[in-house]
Amino acid sequence: MSRSFKKNPYGGITTARSEKRDKRIANRRLRTVTHILMKEITEGANIEHVPDIKEVSNVRDFDKDGKIFYSDEKFSRK
Repeated sequence: MSRSFKKNPYGGITTARSEKRDKRIANRRLRTVTHILMKEITEGANIEHVPDIKEVSNVRDFDKDGKIFYSDEKFSRK
């Protein structure tokens, strides 16, 4: 496997290795908001919309700023 290549040569734009911490925080916010809304529903409030994760957190605040396509073979190595 010493000469294996990525199937799709895409990678993150910044030097951040992972967005795991950001995703955990975003999901925690979503669970908190959903929990509060469920309490209000049980108390008799009329709520028509449960938020989506994109409405609770901003993806642009995450460490990586998107993905880029590597056209050069040297950068697409695993």
